[in-house]
Amino acid sequence: MNKRVLYFIFVFLALILSRQTSNAQELMCTVEVNTSAIEGTNKSVFETLQEAISDYINETKWTNTIFSPNEKIECRLFLTVREYTDDKIKGDLQLQLSRPVYNSSYTSTMLNFKDTKVEFDYREGEPLIFVDNTWTNNLTGILDFYAYLFLALDFDSFSPNGGQPYFDKAATVVQQAQSSGEIGWRTFEDTKNRSAVLNSFTESNTAMIRDLLYQYHRKGLDEMVTSPDKGRAAITESLKALSKIYQNSPMSVALTIFRDSKLDELVNIYSKAPQTERDEVYEILSPIYPTDRQRLDKIKNPDSN
Repeated sequence: MNKRVLYFIFVFLALILSRQTSNAQELMCTVEVNTSAIEGTNKSVFETLQEAISDYINETKWTNTIFSPNEKIECRLFLTVREYTDDKIKGDLQLQLSRPVYNSSYTSTMLNFKDTKVEFDYREGEPLIFVDNTWTNNLTGILDFYAYLFLALDFDSFSPNGGQPYFDKAATVVQQAQSSGEIGWRTFEDTKNRSAVLNSFTESNTAMIRDLLYQYHRKGLDEMVTSPDKGRAAITESLKALSKIYQNSPMSVALTIFRDSKLDELVNIYSKAPQTERDEVYEILSPIYPTDRQRLDKIKNPDSN
């Protein structure tokens, strides 16, 4: 084999490797479609739907950042179908986002949220196609929004306001969706719909939740592996932002998202903390989450249960 042939083989392989590297997708998402709530329907359509959603989320290149396989962002979409008539699907979408903790095998839940305003049209075998900055239909719009939200939260947790480009992308999706007339997007429609979720991270009176996520994860959890006291102190300091959010907007969905993602984790974090520290955290959280007294009591008195 002469040098010229070897050269072209080398260039060809390099191009393939370059394409694979540059197109390394960011999300590693588990997708499940649950149809136990409906009966008497050919459910093969939901098998293709599950596969289509999984392919769409996991095979789309959402950013210009290169991700190695072990850096992929772990997330989960669990769609519960409540109604299915004439290709229209209505249901709930449970979303979860996890973040690895530096130098450990532990993963922390960053988002645990249920979207109850999910409606879209889907025909069996229909492919889902990503078109950047373009409204195609409500299903791809919902998936685009949450993909960008996952990216925004993950990037924010590693650098201050690092997720801003993806919050901007999510905002574009919301703007396009509001023009479509689909439910789940309108600003004053619901305090926990997709528009409200975006606003909770971007409006000035609640946007301090983003700094909280950075301080909590990067300065707190990531430090706890080598210095538990230092990391826990950073987490305690970060929680003070919740009081400001509560003062500014007591019904903000940001508070609900934090509760559903973090309260159980906080019980574990403070299980070995000094009593003064546990008392401080209890005083911060108890006015905000009065109906979660049982879990808050475990923070204050971990040995009482």
